[in-house]
Amino acid sequence: MADTPSHPLFRFRWLIFSILALAYFFVYFHRLSLSVVADNLVKDFNTSAGTMGLLGSIYFYCYAAMQLPAGLLSDSVGPRRTVTWFLVAASAGSILFGLAPNIETAFVGRILVGFGVSMVFIPTMKILSQWYYPHEFASMAGILNAVGGAGVMAATWLLAMMTVAFGWRLSFELIGGCTFVIALLAWLIIRDRPRDKGWPAIGDLAATSSAPAAAAQSIPLLAGMRQVVGNPHFWPLALWFFFDCGIFFGFGGLWGGPFLMHVYGLSREAAGAVLSMIAWGMIIGSPLLGFLSDRVLKSRKKPFVICTMILVLEMGTLYYFPESLSLPMLYVAFFVFSVCASSIVVIGFTATKELFPVEIAGTSVGTVNLFPFLGGAVFMPFLGNVLDAYPRNAAGAYALEGYTTMLLVLLIASVIALGCTLMMKETFQG
Repeated sequence: MADTPSHPLFRFRWLIFSILALAYFFVYFHRLSLSVVADNLVKDFNTSAGTMGLLGSIYFYCYAAMQLPAGLLSDSVGPRRTVTWFLVAASAGSILFGLAPNIETAFVGRILVGFGVSMVFIPTMKILSQWYYPHEFASMAGILNAVGGAGVMAATWLLAMMTVAFGWRLSFELIGGCTFVIALLAWLIIRDRPRDKGWPAIGDLAATSSAPAAAAQSIPLLAGMRQVVGNPHFWPLALWFFFDCGIFFGFGGLWGGPFLMHVYGLSREAAGAVLSMIAWGMIIGSPLLGFLSDRVLKSRKKPFVICTMILVLEMGTLYYFPESLSLPMLYVAFFVFSVCASSIVVIGFTATKELFPVEIAGTSVGTVNLFPFLGGAVFMPFLGNVLDAYPRNAAGAYALEGYTTMLLVLLIASVIALGCTLMMKETFQG
């Protein structure tokens, strides 16, 4: 296809994507940033694991609550304005969190962060749909998720080093400042569609189009939602998102760090290095799974089944041998965990989009995107309560029995997720 790459649109869209990807980097940074500093927060705020789990989960409640409004605001106010102003809120929340004198103020800061970063993903999907061809969408989503993996790395390994060097408070204040810079770049550079720059729509540049494309049928938000939730094939995907991402956010996003420090006796820096494999799993796994799905397996369902089956095996291994893995095996385990519990979501969003007409792609993705964050919101405090049910030792570490019970919960959840994959509809069209 002759895509007239000399047109300035094809260069400018990469600038837009770079800014949005940088914003998504900070979405993941904020999302998983409590894992490395969780024990600091418990000590400084003199609180419990259950309260800390709630502090971690409040982000996910806010994020989940805003997914449908994100689609509505992107369609009415526009994605550029939506991303900009909500990133400003996230910036203020991160700075407030770093300054928080008590746990109540910390909650307010995390609420602002949760609401703020919740308005990045769906507007980004809308912008990508305007600046990229349909056949480029899955590849761009894979690259975007890989950048999110870099955010995970920053939230684990880099934040661990920052906390040692500057303390957790100044670290979050610096994060808030960087988030504000991204908001400023979004306002100055991003445009909602090529027409806002005086250029033709991306579809009009396709040399293969011998006739104008048919006008997209407008489907009202509520009608689109009814079509989505009324489709029986939607629910296995939605439930898979809930359990899979509950596992990922609950263990990888919060309690994985304390598990490594309390059960294996790793230092904060060493635990952060192991947790950084979550980032590498996303960076390598997201594009790889997209390639395997499109070119090798030619399937959406098969990657789901394979990855979730591996996740079941891994959770089973950790449950039966919670303190028996060598350090190299811990690195491998967290890398595989990331590929099978996080990178796979790229296929999940692609399959969701393929289940429905393109006119309600935003509504379908926004609706299904409720479930991963509901999973995180439920699993984080629940796993914290599981740990709180067992006495801590003199040093304040949670008991091995508590972690073993937590891993049993994760194993059961992974088995349920596997059952969901077996009920999914194959959406690959070739």
